Amino acid sequence: MNFTIEKEVFIKGLARVQGIVEKRNTIPVLSNVLLEGMDGELHLTATDLEVGMKSTYPANIRTPGKITVSAKKLYEIIKELPENEISFNAKENCWVEVKCGKAQFNIVGLSAEEFPDFPKPDKGSFISLASTLCKEMIEKTFFAVSQDESKYNLNGIFCQIQEDTKQLRLVATDGHRLSMIEKNIEVAESLELSRGVILPRKGILELKKLAEEGEGDIQLGFMDNNAVISKNQTVIIMRLIDGEFPDYGRVIPKANEQQAIIAVDPFLHALRRMIIVSSEKSRGVKMIFKNDLLEVSLSNPELGDAREELNIEYKGPEISVGFNARYLLDILQVQDQDNIRMILKDNLSPGLIKPVDEDGYLAVIMPMRL
Repeated sequence: MNFTIEKEVFIKGLARVQGIVEKRNTIPVLSNVLLEGMDGELHLTATDLEVGMKSTYPANIRTPGKITVSAKKLYEIIKELPENEISFNAKENCWVEVKCGKAQFNIVGLSAEEFPDFPKPDKGSFISLASTLCKEMIEKTFFAVSQDESKYNLNGIFCQIQEDTKQLRLVATDGHRLSMIEKNIEVAESLELSRGVILPRKGILELKKLAEEGEGDIQLGFMDNNAVISKNQTVIIMRLIDGEFPDYGRVIPKANEQQAIIAVDPFLHALRRMIIVSSEKSRGVKMIFKNDLLEVSLSNPELGDAREELNIEYKGPEISVGFNARYLLDILQVQDQDNIRMILKDNLSPGLIKPVDEDGYLAVIMPMRL
């Protein structure tokens, strides 16, 4: 295989696959990117057997063919080359010659025959999502995805079409907090989305990056036990998480009656100041709701304590409750409204957080004993 390609184009493609390639190197070829040149196009493919991506870029293909090369090393080399056209030549013994200006590299590749097959998506039914909508929905739920690998069914975002409202709902929880958003979309019939699917954490990160790349809708479909996502010249295939997502509806408080309206920005900065004196183990912040006043305090025997008062809208009995400050910050940082509504019952019940001027989002946070 022999081709030339603009550095800007090549670096964009190689940067895109860095998040996919297998870092642990259990199977050597999985840390490589597959380069296929044909018909004036260069196809770059990477996979870790759970999430795979294939992107297509324009290139001057002199001799068609395919080869795999270390994705990380090739990216590092191309990044440091001058801003000229790059010449890429794969030799018969799986060595690869890369030239740009007066710079020349010879690097070892692996045969393309060792690279796993990338499934060809069916041209079946896809639903279309605006990139901006997709990005917003992921940002407002991703922080609540569990990092605990033993809770594999919580290591992703639950995605479902609501039968009654025909809205797309995304839910994430790690057992300590929950985040849920639903939006109206133009829905084609999708059996998988009617039942609900769990998209894996790594695949969601790649989907978010794709959503952030310019305009254009994202197409979402399903094949076997995989989600298929495409936008422009890029296709991502991710294996869905097997297992049942918990009955999250039971966690969302129904009997909370005491409501406080809090301005997001002052609350966010107060918590950031508090967390400075917290310990790594405990981020617990004590919140006392009084008449139109919120008293926030945090104590750490090893470092000291902090206390701050905020003006809020609240009429009700005095409530003292503890929450993890980091979890509260995660929720506040994704808000695009000026005010939130915090809905409480008592010091032992979960807190419910909603934007004041938006119906489609809510978060639940479990209390802490302080």
